Amino acid sequence: MTSSEPTRIMVAVNESTIKGYPHASISSRGAFTWTIEKIVRSNTTGFKLLFLHVQVPDEDGFDDMDSIYASPEDFRNMQHRDKVRGLHLLEYFVSRCYEIGITCEAWIMKGDPKEVICREVQRIHPDLLVVGSRGLGPFQRVFVGTVSEFCVKHAECPVITIKRRADETPEDPVDD
Repeated sequence: MTSSEPTRIMVAVNESTIKGYPHASISSRGAFTWTIEKIVRSNTTGFKLLFLHVQVPDEDGFDDMDSIYASPEDFRNMQHRDKVRGLHLLEYFVSRCYEIGITCEAWIMKGDPKEVICREVQRIHPDLLVVGSRGLGPFQRVFVGTVSEFCVKHAECPVITIKRRADETPEDPVDD
């Protein structure tokens, strides 16, 4: 790597799980903000942010709705809806980068987030991976699992986890 090449930081981002809140999750926004404020600072040309959003396919494709009967058109509509939501999420981060003058790329993958993130780290070779963390306690982690812990153990690059601030914790701490 020459000194003229920017440091490439992959930031894994996801949608909020809070009902009726189709935006970036609290921990994703926190990870992005921390990266800008603590790493990039005013050196916008020295960095390139790589935003990865991993969509988790629902078992049946329907969010909390009975899906005994469905037409092929229903499934096409669901795929379109998921794509639009993912693009809307990435647009949030790309727009912020554009506003402050930092180069970025963004893409969507499908699958198990922890495995897809680690696989993309292997493929892209970023200098650093930044992931948000909900800051769950040991009891909650047993039932929910954490993407950030998996990435710290398995990603083939340095990983920084940014814990959600206590004052940002929703009523149900598993939500984000």
